[in-house]
Amino acid sequence: MGYFVRVEQDVNIYVEDLNPGNGKPILFIHGWPANYKMFEYQFNKLPQMGYRCIGMDCRGFGKSDKPWRGYNYDRMADDIRGVVEALNLRDFTLGGHSTGGAIAIRYMARHNGYGVSRLALFAAAAPSLIQRPYFPYGLTKEDVNKIIQGTCEDRPNMLQEFGNMFFFQYVTKPFSAWFFQLGLQAAGWATAAVAFSWLDEEGLFSDLGKINVPTLILHGIHDRVCLFPLAEAQNRGIKNSKLVPFKYSGHGLFYDERDKFNKELIQFIG
Repeated sequence: MGYFVRVEQDVNIYVEDLNPGNGKPILFIHGWPANYKMFEYQFNKLPQMGYRCIGMDCRGFGKSDKPWRGYNYDRMADDIRGVVEALNLRDFTLGGHSTGGAIAIRYMARHNGYGVSRLALFAAAAPSLIQRPYFPYGLTKEDVNKIIQGTCEDRPNMLQEFGNMFFFQYVTKPFSAWFFQLGLQAAGWATAAVAFSWLDEEGLFSDLGKINVPTLILHGIHDRVCLFPLAEAQNRGIKNSKLVPFKYSGHGLFYDERDKFNKELIQFIG
């Protein structure tokens, strides 16, 4: 079941709600620069096992509206709140991949974890995607500026190069083309604006300490986008958190080791 949720007067967020009214709900927040369809191999499996899978396309991505503004973590966390209220979600698991994981963390801090009973972070871009004077891990600012420049000058080429470093396991050419198309469905300005947010957002360091629900951290040790030390920092910063390394995964652990990913997520939710 797909529908739109109005989160601002002129902004509608697309939501895919699979198995509504049945089972424990999981709200998935996708990573940059894709959309909820990146979780296809979770949506194929989890509803069969009785779970309600909800995917939302962040503003600027997928089928959601693509306004010029609103691509900071605060506004995008507020969009999650709008979806949660519209669907009347309670006692749900919030799961976020990469930038989606960072936005999920901001939601927990900014909205006091409204409705969330468990948090799951998949290769999350937190507490900082980039290196900072007090955080020597992650990408360099130069790396991010190259992504932004590539987005503005030749977005298809940038997406192709980003896709090439996304997975650790072999993916077929048709799969690579499918994943590439997910990125093309976003607006160019939204793709660049979220990348700018990686440079600006420093509040996730303090946000980690505000999370007060059981948290599962799944992270590939071969991740070339959100390096594994980010997961270790999340584990240190979030009380009552569990880190599960994925030995044969890169940034796309939801596909690289999808059976293990689904198993760990199901065990965590119960």
